[in-house]
Formats: sequence, structure tokens, C-alpha cells
Amino acid sequence: MQRTLADSVVVLDFETTGLSPQYGDRAIEIGAVLVEHGEIVDRFQKLMNPGFRISSFIEGYTGITNEMLKGQPCCEEVMAEFSGFIAGRNIVAHNASFDRRFLDFELKRAKRVYEGACCCSLLVSRRIYQDSPNHRLQTLVTHAGIPETGSFHRALADAEMTALLWMSMIDRIRRQYGISAITFDQLSDLSKIDKLYTHRYLTALAEELLRKEE
Repeated sequence: MQRTLADSVVVLDFETTGLSPQYGDRAIEIGAVLVEHGEIVDRFQKLMNPGFRISSFIEGYTGITNEMLKGQPCCEEVMAEFSGFIAGRNIVAHNASFDRRFLDFELKRAKRVYEGACCCSLLVSRRIYQDSPNHRLQTLVTHAGIPETGSFHRALADAEMTALLWMSMIDRIRRQYGISAITFDQLSDLSKIDKLYTHRYLTALAEELLRKEE
């Protein structure tokens, strides 16, 4: 994966039948947005039939019903198409470990593979929005003053709002530290350090940028 700026990524979200594909859970919806230079330029959204009835809890939680899933393409068909959407791109997701598990599982079943990098916007938000009451997407959208683009727990709306959150964090770094261009790798590194060292890390990046410009 080439070294790219953090503001050019694919942001994705899955709705699923449960928490883990290892225990038989499957994806029922995927939503994703392509962000280039900080602007959403393309979208991908599909319902998919997991091959069995989903629980009433998941119907209530997502608003996706068994009736809606009737006649939808199978997961393998959707994920084979989606693999082209993310090819050559870095990806972002909120609570990315969850989405990455389902991405890898469903792509494997579709005989596809994703070889790019993945960054968690939730982990980055714990460093950038340390004053937020919590770091659930819905809370962060309110905290950061981001417009709601649809219903939470629907994949495309969640992906869109995660993308707006991602860009708000990049903008905050730019404004507070004077870093004009931050790379995907730098935000990935930030997501892994102790949040107590956020200021030190970003200050060091800003100082390095100044040295290069001199």
C-alpha cells in the first residue's frame, strides 16, 4: 500500500447478525464511502441475505427486517463486488476490529482478499476528543457538531458520519498543530500510542514538518 494522506480513504461499516463470524454470524448490510482529499466522492451500499433468519433483536437494533432481506443477493456476491471498491485504498472504520473481522471473513468466503491497511476512528477519537463523554459514534457526532446524515445502525449512514468524524479530527489536528498534511500511517500510529502522549506526538510531527520546510 502506497504512502497516502489520511484524507483519502474508504470508510466502511457493517451491519451483522451478531458479534462474531467465528460463531456463525454473517453480514447483512455494508455501507462505505470513498473520501478523496477530504470530500466524499462515491458511495457503496448493499443489503445481503445471510442465508438464515435474523433475530428480532437485530431487526429492532438495525431496522433491517427479514422481509427486507428476502430476495437480496448473498454475501459472497456483494463482497466480490465490494472488493473492487476498496482495492488499492486504505480503510477506516469505527471500532475497526469488529468490521475488519467481518470484512476478512466475508471476503474469504467470496474468494477475495484485502491487503491494505485499516485504522480505527474510535481509537483516534480517544486521542483527539478526550473530553467527549464517551467514544460511541452517536456521542461523537453530537460532541463534534457533525450533522446526522441518516439513521444510526444503518451501514451507509454510519459510514458517512464516521467519514465526517474522521475529517473533523484531521481538521482539528491541522488547526491546533499547523500540520498541513497528515498521512494515514501517522494517524494509525497515533491510534496506538497512550492518549497521554497525544500532544507530544503531534507536536513532534509539527516540528518535523517545520524542519523540512526550512
